[in-house]
Amino acid sequence: MHVILLPLFQVIDIALSLYTWIIIISAILSWLVAFNVINTSNQFVYQIGNALYRLTEPALRPIRSVLPNLGGIDLSPVVLLLIIVFLRSVLQQMQFGLLGTY
Repeated sequence: MHVILLPLFQVIDIALSLYTWIIIISAILSWLVAFNVINTSNQFVYQIGNALYRLTEPALRPIRSVLPNLGGIDLSPVVLLLIIVFLRSVLQQMQFGLLGTY
């Protein structure tokens, strides 16, 4: 059973790590667009922004519905990153628990 679980935990950890970077890049891109540093009329920028929106919005929408409205400040990416850090920590503890049973 350990032969299946350890690689599965590693794949999940890598996916969560990649998703963390996607959230960070999406937040930075939204700031750059909001401050008119880059323009979404550029087709490449629009496609990147649209892809990042489609990847992050399904996870951020439920968090936004729970958080209070703070005006122009969106804390949902921070909350999602904290959830991901918690999940990665739980996965690492489970890996160490499985490694200790050998």
